[in-house]
Amino acid sequence: MYIIDDVCYAGEKTQNIKVKEAKVLRGGMLLLTFSTGEQRLFDTTLLKGSAFEPLKDEKEDFNIFHGVMTWMNGDIDIAPETMYADSYPYTAQSASIAVG
Repeated sequence: MYIIDDVCYAGEKTQNIKVKEAKVLRGGMLLLTFSTGEQRLFDTTLLKGSAFEPLKDEKEDFNIFHGVMTWMNGDIDIAPETMYADSYPYTAQSASIAVG
C-alpha cells in the first residue's frame, strides 16, 4: 500500500503514471490519455463488485483529480496504474471496435 496526494493505493507502487484526459465512448469504453502521452482504451464493463455498480449509469459524470479518475464526488476512484495495466493501446482498429 502507498499514498500519493492523499489518495491511498493498494499493491506496489509502479511508474508515476496519471490520467490526463478521458473521453466516454459507447459500450462502457473510455479513451484515456496518460501522462506518458499514450492513449489507451479501458473497458468499464469489466469492473466487478458492488462498489462499481453506480458506474453502469454514471460513466460520463467523472472528474480527474491529481491524475486519478473519480466518480460520484470522489466516492469511486480507480488508480491510474490499474487503468493503464487493464487497458490496451489505442489504434485505428481498436477505435473502430470501441465505437462500433
